[in-house]
Amino acid sequence: MTGTTTSTGPRTMTRGLTFLFAVAAGAAVGNLYWAQPLLGTIAADLHAPPGTAGWLITATQLGYAAGILLFVPLGDRLDRRRLIPVMLLCAAAALVLCAVAPSIEFLLVAITLLGLTTVSGQILTPLAGDLADDAHRGRTVGTVASGIVVGILTSRTIAGLVADLAGWRAIYLAAAVITVLSAALLHRAVPVLEPKTRIAYPALIASVAAVVVKFPSVRWTLALAATGFAAFTMFWTALTFLLSSPPFGYPTWIIGLFGLAGLAGAAAAQRAGRLHDRGLSLPATGVAWVVILLAFVVAAFARHSVILVVVAVLLLDAALQAVNILNQTRLFALSHEARSRLNTAYVTGIFLGGAAGSAAATVLWNAGGWTAVTVAGMALSCLALLIWALGRRGPLIPAG
Repeated sequence: MTGTTTSTGPRTMTRGLTFLFAVAAGAAVGNLYWAQPLLGTIAADLHAPPGTAGWLITATQLGYAAGILLFVPLGDRLDRRRLIPVMLLCAAAALVLCAVAPSIEFLLVAITLLGLTTVSGQILTPLAGDLADDAHRGRTVGTVASGIVVGILTSRTIAGLVADLAGWRAIYLAAAVITVLSAALLHRAVPVLEPKTRIAYPALIASVAAVVVKFPSVRWTLALAATGFAAFTMFWTALTFLLSSPPFGYPTWIIGLFGLAGLAGAAAAQRAGRLHDRGLSLPATGVAWVVILLAFVVAAFARHSVILVVVAVLLLDAALQAVNILNQTRLFALSHEARSRLNTAYVTGIFLGGAAGSAAATVLWNAGGWTAVTVAGMALSCLALLIWALGRRGPLIPAG
């Protein structure tokens, strides 16, 4: 796949570069989820109540939302060949702080800093959209986003296995090493591109809100996206509680293996990107939300069945990843100049939704267990379907 050439470097997205972007983006976003299957282990090691450890996930996502808002817009203003490695090195430092945390309070601060800095995946995604040609943009963005979902899902599995062998701190040290290697590789591989805008930083951040105001489809898409990620994080946070309690009572490493069942979402990402390229983005979004509703219905009956748990994971992760790619690719079609700012608005919105979902999981679990969580998931799915039905003939259609 060959693009055009500028005086500052080649604008091309080869298969090798696409693969590197996907791996690096997945590794960066995976840093957010190391703690999810390890909450009980971390709580015991740091002598903290399990409920306090549960806030590690929410703190990470809130930090990530802030990092997206503060740093990702710089992708439109700075040379991304330098910006991306700098953010990776900052994330590596935060990972080391997590690894040496002497208390739960220290870890809460360190993991918030990790969320704040591990944002390079969301700079790489719009960069992939910039480097790809129009005919293959959906497929390229879908491939990079599939790397992100692989990172999210396999991080749970890897964390469980490594923690069982070497303790929970080892995973953060290993991730720091991988993050430094990613910084070096990307510094060599990313082409030098002229900044898209020269506006001052305060105006750049303010322009994120301006983009949301300008395009009605952005606001409607953000509502769909935040609802979807709230459902996603609520399900996965509560699933850790379910699988670690009777009748399952699984150890950490087995809980982590359930992340592998969701890898079907990575395949769904590429297929969803191709559906966008064929002009089927909005119809496919509606179908995916019906599948998400079905996933929560299946999950409601999975309280005593590991098979139904796996089926629910497969349905939920595949459909939500498809929704994510379709949403994101539609937004990237709105404006070449503002892709990083559009991505900022999008990812900030979904991770605020994700923070709300993970916090809701703890509250719902204490109030009504797995049943309360799955009923809430069905309600969120119905809300999203209502938004889609109202918006599919107007507000959700991209129009510059």
